[in-house]
Amino acid sequence: MKYAIIGCGRIAVNHIKAAANNGLELVAMCDIDDSKFDIMLKKADCGYFPDAKRYSDYRQMLAEHPDIELVAIATESGKHAEIALECIDAGKNLIIEKPMAMSMADADEIIRRSAERGVKVSACHQNRFNVAVQRLRKAVEAQRLGRLSHGSIHVRWNRGRSYYDQAPWRGTWEQDGGTLMNQCIHGIDLLRWMMGDEVSEVFGTTRQQFHDYLEAEDVGVAVVKFANGAVGTIEGTSNVFPKNLEETLYLFGESGTVKIGGTSTNNIDVWDFADETEEDVANKGLTEQTSNVYGNGHTLLYQDVINAITEDRQPYVDAVAGRNALEMVLAIYKSQKTGMPVALPLDEFASTDMVGEF
Repeated sequence: MKYAIIGCGRIAVNHIKAAANNGLELVAMCDIDDSKFDIMLKKADCGYFPDAKRYSDYRQMLAEHPDIELVAIATESGKHAEIALECIDAGKNLIIEKPMAMSMADADEIIRRSAERGVKVSACHQNRFNVAVQRLRKAVEAQRLGRLSHGSIHVRWNRGRSYYDQAPWRGTWEQDGGTLMNQCIHGIDLLRWMMGDEVSEVFGTTRQQFHDYLEAEDVGVAVVKFANGAVGTIEGTSNVFPKNLEETLYLFGESGTVKIGGTSTNNIDVWDFADETEEDVANKGLTEQTSNVYGNGHTLLYQDVINAITEDRQPYVDAVAGRNALEMVLAIYKSQKTGMPVALPLDEFASTDMVGEF
């Protein structure tokens, strides 16, 4: 399957590794900074792709390669939707880095237009494929936790000046958003997905405590009311000293308690069920080794998208999933802006509506 990537910065390395692991043929790559191509390929250890053409204009790339079947979009977040819609119009299947878009209008248009054009779109929430997360999802789908009481996600990470200095778009409302949109959206996606997906109301607050050189927040907390009667809490920050501490998901049910921990929801710290099985005993203490906070899920996400294309089905993490995670973050932003709870579904809101908040 012929593949191309648009945006060759920090996260692109994981995409290229996943493409290589799945036997994709990289025919083209695009970035406005031509120094990034060799850096990306060297970090990914991919002499596997010696003949890929290099572009600074993705429109030219699309025009010259009608044979491309799958495109990954890994640019700054504020460019995701515009590029995605043009790729969809060109008939390309997509993997879009998180967040899928920066406004509800753009997310909804990606869903609408991809359905109209018959292409597959996957939002790159790769942590859904973590071993610990998959085992919890299996338990949730089997209703082993019983009626859910509440759940929480804690993303307690560190991002200092050097991180933001790597790219001027980071921490801006137009191109990135704050820690909830950038660092915490994976965990927010997991909480919503595990707790039943349907959300009735979000009430949140955000602050900019230690990063006054940014436009957006560096800490946010929220309370979530789910349609099934359960409640959830969200805590996300990039203010933890001196390094990343944890990304931890808790679920509390009538007949089960689970804590998925580690730096990126990759370990099983607590796994207690009323009807304990031998498999449950084996799950306790599970640790998935990862080389960085991005985890190992990209390869499995790519595998699923490839299968979705060949089998003509929706990807496991589809565009609706990307929209739902975005909606949660934007609802917290709107709640901060208005000082009021925000009812879902959220029809109109964009990250740029937060300009001047801090």
